Amino acid sequence: MSNPSKEQTSQRDPLRVSLFVTCLADLFRPSVAFASIRLLEQAGCVVEVPGQQTCCGQPAYNTGDYATSVPLARQLIAQFESADYVVAPSGSCAGMICHHYPTLLEGEWRERARRLAAKTFELTTFLNDIARLKRGDRPAVKLPAVTYHDSCAGLRELGIKQQPRALLRELCDTEVKELRQTEVCCGFGGTFCAKMPEISGKMVGDKLANALATEASILAGGDLGCLLNIAGRASRSGAAIEVRHIAELLCGDLDSPAIGEPERQ
Repeated sequence: MSNPSKEQTSQRDPLRVSLFVTCLADLFRPSVAFASIRLLEQAGCVVEVPGQQTCCGQPAYNTGDYATSVPLARQLIAQFESADYVVAPSGSCAGMICHHYPTLLEGEWRERARRLAAKTFELTTFLNDIARLKRGDRPAVKLPAVTYHDSCAGLRELGIKQQPRALLRELCDTEVKELRQTEVCCGFGGTFCAKMPEISGKMVGDKLANALATEASILAGGDLGCLLNIAGRASRSGAAIEVRHIAELLCGDLDSPAIGEPERQ
């Protein structure tokens, strides 16, 4: 993907951004979508949320069911291709659009997929590298100690590593307490956790143990699949650590229950 320069983005202010909410945010954590909208608006963007969006097709694609994933990909392209930018609070969904749509589709749809891929970004990459979100006049969000899990898709397909950490420094005056083997999979892996539950369980157990060893109060990340997996293990084991999406931290949303916690009375 080609990244517009800061001068280019300032000439196109305000940027029109279409938010791809993702299935997991829609069904399990709508606060992630609302936090993403607030952050994009703070960055000076005009945000639209196409009402007919559905799944990006990644679950079917990962199981080899291309007959199901192709129409889902086409529907998403038709919904989002008129935007200046497409932003998703998920490295795996953004990676699906950017890397897999152009190989999944053929003919005219492949060209449309390539054009969409060139303007699709994961949330922290867009905020840090394109919109250049700064603290501005607002005070820094005060956070307890935070550690961070780098999801496989975001890290390896999109190169997301420093962006969330830079935003935590800029907006929250927070340095990440790095956990051991931060770049190792948490064991979710989409359908991997269902197909190989014993191996997946060992991997998420190791990930949680490494997070607890940092003595951080919060484990953050950019992919809800990973976070739901880790939060589930933390809840079952009674581990004293909150699991939250990076978008929630950046906009100061610490009042809602952490992932896997019951609603507060």
